[in-house]
Amino acid sequence: MLSIRLTRIGKKKQPEYRFIICEKSRDPWGKALEILGHYNPRTNPGTFTVKKDRIEHWIANGAQCTDTVWNLFVEHGVVKGEKRKNTKISKKRKEKLAKKA
Repeated sequence: MLSIRLTRIGKKKQPEYRFIICEKSRDPWGKALEILGHYNPRTNPGTFTVKKDRIEHWIANGAQCTDTVWNLFVEHGVVKGEKRKNTKISKKRKEKLAKKA
């Protein structure tokens, strides 16, 4: 399955990211099928450049976005939809929260 994900580039303590498309099981620092854009969270506001037509093409052909990438796309108006939750709550934590409530 194809996945649109972030891969980190840049120097130590100066993160910048690329949006790439690759197989979900493949290493994100390995070879990508295509680079779809860049994201720099260090600037204020963050620099966000993407190839919107290519992203729409890959999503139409069945590519899945990671939760973080999806939220960035929704925030910047690349795709329409609601943001997804990024955190997963374990069973033990759910039980503990249920007992408190």
